[in-house]
Amino acid sequence: MDQASQDALEELGAHIVSQLAAAVIDHNTANGELNVEISGDGLVRSMKVLRDDPTCLFKSLMDICGVDYPEQEKRFEVNYNLLSYKHNQRVRIKVRTDEETPVPSVASVFPTASWFERECWDMYGVFFSDHPDLRRLLTDYGFEGHPLRKDFPLTGYVEVRYDDEQKRVVYEPVKLTQAFRTFDFMSPWEGMTRQLPGDEKAEAGEG
Repeated sequence: MDQASQDALEELGAHIVSQLAAAVIDHNTANGELNVEISGDGLVRSMKVLRDDPTCLFKSLMDICGVDYPEQEKRFEVNYNLLSYKHNQRVRIKVRTDEETPVPSVASVFPTASWFERECWDMYGVFFSDHPDLRRLLTDYGFEGHPLRKDFPLTGYVEVRYDDEQKRVVYEPVKLTQAFRTFDFMSPWEGMTRQLPGDEKAEAGEG
């Protein structure tokens, strides 16, 4: 990123902080991106400001994604990626929460948030208050747990699929297929210590 772009991001960050006031917990620029962490109770108001403020005009919510840090008290980080077509700029808004505290839905500000929030609820178990229709999106309605949590067990659950032979939906134990592991002990992934074909040439060259 050139210096002009970096300066523009820093100016935008300072403006956002001035407009959102007490809702901002922290902000920084990293890898050419502006990140702003805000409190959950100020989320909806902040999103309206980011959408409508003439200096911002972030009219598009491109994505909402979750991150799980199980060792932290507020283990979940919800990231909102916004785009301004008018100013050709992006900003990432971050909100931290725990397993019990809901995050306010922003579907009233950005209608596309409805699907994104459903996915985040399904995969991480982050509850979004005031969501118009918070249901699972990618897993079966009877699915237990939230698959993208880092402490989600890899066994003991069932998966659902349509069986062509039986012509119906069937439930069966989760299968953890490792299609790219052949366990031939020729791969460096196996921590191989014995000599590989061709190594003798290197040793001969050193002598």
